[in-house]
Amino acid sequence: MDLGLRDKVAIVTGASAGIGLAVTQAFLKEGAKVVGGSRHPEGLAELGSETEVVPVAVDFSTAEAASQIVHRAIEAFGRVDVLVNNVGIAPAREGFIDISDEEWDEVLTTNFMSMVRTSRAVLPHMVERNKGVIINIASESGRQPDTILVDYSVSKAAMLSLSKALADEFGPSGIRVNTVSPGPTRTPLWDMPGGFADVLSEQLGMDKEAAIDHFARNVRELPLGRMGMPEEVAAVVLFLASEQAAFVTGAEYTVNGGSIRAV
Repeated sequence: MDLGLRDKVAIVTGASAGIGLAVTQAFLKEGAKVVGGSRHPEGLAELGSETEVVPVAVDFSTAEAASQIVHRAIEAFGRVDVLVNNVGIAPAREGFIDISDEEWDEVLTTNFMSMVRTSRAVLPHMVERNKGVIINIASESGRQPDTILVDYSVSKAAMLSLSKALADEFGPSGIRVNTVSPGPTRTPLWDMPGGFADVLSEQLGMDKEAAIDHFARNVRELPLGRMGMPEEVAAVVLFLASEQAAFVTGAEYTVNGGSIRAV
């Protein structure tokens, strides 16, 4: 299926790893142009020429990052067709009482305020053209809070709420706003040294792959019996960015292997 994304201009935040990297690669494969923001975007330059991908070194926990990446996109390509708010952090916690104000600030600023600021920076350009797409990467934790990720869960619930509000306000201006909520996904948070997979492996006394399989099948009891992959989330993002989803706005698409069973 031709998604009609050739020569579209997309900003992707948190573009250098995990879901953000998969989304960036998927856009480039469709012939789109990507402005990718990350604290360490060096590897993005290897994905295409400077007329295809523009790496931007930004820290989305700062107020300046949003205007910096939007300015760079306009400077490089003259417009922004799609914004993917993907950047986020998910530090494991002992419990609610032990989370300090500073830790709450770090998570809410990085995960939620980056969405607020980058959307606010790009929307005037989209309104001027009477067209645009914003896709926010939330999480199943936004609806099914996790004790060890309580501040992360709150930040993702806030993203779900704001997505609905933006879809309502800017729909008349031709702008669609949707959310993609992944479930357990095999990102670098799992595979990096000391990551979730290593912790599970040690706790369960299994090798890493067996521990991940056990987690998917027996701990989370995922109906599909496995973890998701970043490329599977990216496929849904690209659909929502395309004209194939021209009548879809204010929606949440879950990519979670059936992990949430509530209606």
